Amino acid sequence: MHNIWLIAKREYLERVRTKSFILTTILIPLLMGGGIIVAVLTQGRPETTSRLAVVSSDQQLALDLQTELESNKDNHITVDVISPPDSTTRATLNGELGSKNLDGYLWITPATTPGARPVFSYTPRSDRAFATKEDIKAALRSVLIRERLTHQGMVASDVTALMQPVQLDTTQASKNAASTSSYITVIILFFLMYFVIMLYGMNVARSIIEEKTSRVFEVLLATITSGEIMAGKMLGVGAVGLTQVFIWLGAALLLTGVAAVQAMAGGQLHLALNAAEIIFFFVFFILGFLLYASIAAALGAMTNSEQELQQLNMVLVLPLAACFFAMGLVVTNPNSALSIILSLVPFMTPLIMYLRISIAAVPMWQIGLSIGLMLVSIYVVLWIASRIYRIGILMYGKKPNLPEILRWLKYS
Repeated sequence: MHNIWLIAKREYLERVRTKSFILTTILIPLLMGGGIIVAVLTQGRPETTSRLAVVSSDQQLALDLQTELESNKDNHITVDVISPPDSTTRATLNGELGSKNLDGYLWITPATTPGARPVFSYTPRSDRAFATKEDIKAALRSVLIRERLTHQGMVASDVTALMQPVQLDTTQASKNAASTSSYITVIILFFLMYFVIMLYGMNVARSIIEEKTSRVFEVLLATITSGEIMAGKMLGVGAVGLTQVFIWLGAALLLTGVAAVQAMAGGQLHLALNAAEIIFFFVFFILGFLLYASIAAALGAMTNSEQELQQLNMVLVLPLAACFFAMGLVVTNPNSALSIILSLVPFMTPLIMYLRISIAAVPMWQIGLSIGLMLVSIYVVLWIASRIYRIGILMYGKKPNLPEILRWLKYS
């Protein structure tokens, strides 16, 4: 254990003193804090108001559309009615679009046959104003339905009552379901675990290649065993990842606890985490890192350069990428049969099981089974990786093929 500790300490101190570690550790919280502050400040500003023109020979239709658009306070739209248009109207409106005094105009051409709908033509100042187009479509749909019901003999007051928006009481739902802030927190931690496991797992392999290239292993093996070197590297690099995660989470908690930021956000900005979620995050992070770092150590021992390692890094990336693609399924239905199966696959357990635990009530037997399967998998992978590592760190010149790797496993 003394030798393992010395190797781990060396790996840890070397990495935390690098400029890349310091920069990423400081820049990520700064970028995160800057993004939150910008979002809060932007949210606090009043929405810009769009100015539209409605052109129609049917004045009542144009006025109804004006009322519908301006009555929705979420739209922030003011409407000018031009009825009836003349020969210079279109040229005048195009000029106002060019001078940015108008954001768009809707030209309504009367129907040519009785009972048919008018023709609607919308000319925006910017083709990217998708929200305004959807607002106009919704308003037109409501106005035309209201007009059709009125023409069929329905009383105006009854039409108004029928067209009132439905109010949905979500009080009970908010008590039983995760809040928006807790959901965002879970997704952030999911991606944090994803990137840190992948990044520091590959760092184990890169560290082995560096020392293999410099022949440092030949000196180290004179005093310590290959197993001690491998264990020390994994613990040292893993401790660096944990340090960075602790700093990032601490910065996030500190930022969301600042009174000034909370005041700007109206008290709605916070990290919704409980003790169980924090504990399970670090449990599955450590288990996931040990599993993937063991594979990375074997890959580093089998290769002689960064180029060769890049050809094999799909072994690490593919299972993690599968977790990423399965995230939508798990979030939608965390207790489905497929979600349960995926969360019990050891290479997907750290991310998928943690995601399930954070958004749903997962039976304890499933959590215990997933941890047990991971421990068994880590033991098996470590057993294989240690044998590949023991032979591979002293092999130079060529990348071994599969039969040769199988022969390494048979060596005592």
